[in-house]
Amino acid sequence: MKLFSKNKKEINNKFYTVCGLVEIDQKVLLVRHTYGTAKGRLLLPGGYVKENELPTKAVEREIFEETGVKAKVKSVLAMQFKSNQWCAVFLLDYIEGTPKSDGYENSEVLLLKPSEAIKRNDITNMSREILKAYENNSCELEKSDYIANSCTEDDYVIFGV
Repeated sequence: MKLFSKNKKEINNKFYTVCGLVEIDQKVLLVRHTYGTAKGRLLLPGGYVKENELPTKAVEREIFEETGVKAKVKSVLAMQFKSNQWCAVFLLDYIEGTPKSDGYENSEVLLLKPSEAIKRNDITNMSREILKAYENNSCELEKSDYIANSCTEDDYVIFGV
């Protein structure tokens, strides 16, 4: 779904969002957000899903764009639903890259132990709850190798089967 402003300029899709937890050397990747309700606060990196983009590809892209870290989706940790938006929360395997701020959507990239991040006053509530569940080894839905006959791995993904 492409969204346009009155002057036909493409705008962000605020309805389908993703975020991801990447662990590097037993620490989680967090960013300090620069805008919106999370301005100045730490959160898991993520963003909007583009038109015709799988959420798994969107979270990998967003994490790379925001932090310079290449990561691959492993499982689904959680789904957040609001009446006007959803957010898929993924666990990703670290592949490569040195974490650094994009200087635009975030002003800082941090690597913190989950137990340390949870105690901070400057972390978003949702990120705190995700990290609590992660620390407690709560259920996660692993990515399946199954691909529907009518699809390819570029346009299909299923978790938990």
